[in-house]
Amino acid sequence: MRALVLPLAAALLSPDAAAPIQRAELSDSHAYAIVRSLCDEVGPRLAGSPADRAAVAWATRTMQALGLANVHTESVRVTHWERGEGRAELVSPVAQRLVVAALGGSVGTPAGGIEADVVEAASIAELEKLDPSAVRGKIVFLDPIMRRARDGAGYGEAVPNRFGGAKAAAKLGAVALLLRSVGTDHDRLPHTGAKSRDDHEIPAAAISVPDAEMLHRMVAQKKTARVRLVLGARKLPDADSANVVGEVTGRERPGEIVLVGAHLDSWDLGTGAIDDGAGVAIALETGRLFAALPQKPRRTLRVVLFANEEHGLEGAKEYARVHAAEVAAHVVATEADFGADAVYAVAWLGDPAQRDRFGALARLLAPLGVERGDGSAHAGADVTPLLELGVPVLDLLQDGTRYFDIHHSANDTVDKIDPGVLAQATAAFATAAWAAAEMEGDLGRVPEALRKGEQ
Repeated sequence: MRALVLPLAAALLSPDAAAPIQRAELSDSHAYAIVRSLCDEVGPRLAGSPADRAAVAWATRTMQALGLANVHTESVRVTHWERGEGRAELVSPVAQRLVVAALGGSVGTPAGGIEADVVEAASIAELEKLDPSAVRGKIVFLDPIMRRARDGAGYGEAVPNRFGGAKAAAKLGAVALLLRSVGTDHDRLPHTGAKSRDDHEIPAAAISVPDAEMLHRMVAQKKTARVRLVLGARKLPDADSANVVGEVTGRERPGEIVLVGAHLDSWDLGTGAIDDGAGVAIALETGRLFAALPQKPRRTLRVVLFANEEHGLEGAKEYARVHAAEVAAHVVATEADFGADAVYAVAWLGDPAQRDRFGALARLLAPLGVERGDGSAHAGADVTPLLELGVPVLDLLQDGTRYFDIHHSANDTVDKIDPGVLAQATAAFATAAWAAAEMEGDLGRVPEALRKGEQ
């Protein structure tokens, strides 16, 4: 492999300072091979499952093969839940099969299932306006329609219905929840995802968008619908898993850390290619690029593959707890967890006095077609515990226009990834990480008032 030679900090403000690392990634990317290996050799990686343990072993040996140093695992106890079978049918006014998937954390139904009339609401807010007598003993059908948006804003609007819908329905006396899938596709494939943990649990399942639209029409036209739901979901005792960590040691300030993360777990319907196999590939490929540099950056790059982002954030919380004593040494953190499409903008959250330093970093991304974002970064879920401790964060904003067509569904497979587009995203993450690791100063600390989302 040809050695990468990068300018040092004196040239950091030059727009082409990171050109060699960008050229190396765009011309000889290993990112697609990494995500293909993870998905083909391990597959879906539900927290606590045997495949979760296999993923930890895969990540450890892959980091070592890519040249990272100090490769190790850090134990995490994770939620362990099994999906089991999932089936539903409309039994009246006509008989039709419905395609469903249990929401993460749902309890199962009795062995024979639950059969009840359906009461529909467009959202939790609309459900809570109903008289409890109209809900008691029924299956609640929540029908929020998610809008498509490049920045994923439609997900933020719709997902509270998934997370809190069962709790709201149970409070009104419902016996189960059916939720229109939180997704932007029209495939007959339901999208799973976590629900809240409630004191009084009722079975909860996502229903595919075409089936949700049919059920909505049936209720609107016939004024009644009756559904039978069978779920075999069950919660098991918490299980052992691990965060997987590897580094490229800095040449001058090895104790200062630039963290690039992703989550290693996935839901179990697909193979976790875009969520978050692509992010794993971006983080690992960034490590490979840094390891290939003959002149390492000033600071240490730390790659962290977090345990169980999908169903509890236990890996993120444990990392922040275990590394609390060195949190001040974390110069910046970023996470790749929004698929495999192109990065179009970069945003940050740090010390406002360091805005010019962020501007210098952002300029290095311009050759990749990446703009400087107008707003503050919000941090990926796994680095949010670090943000709350004051660590500056970078958001490399990826195009999410089609992300929620695939996310959390059986369609989340490797064939959805364009290797060239994934290389652009990886080059953007690697450029930002290199700039943060090499710059003379840093991005300060996040002000107290901005650490809990008040921005």
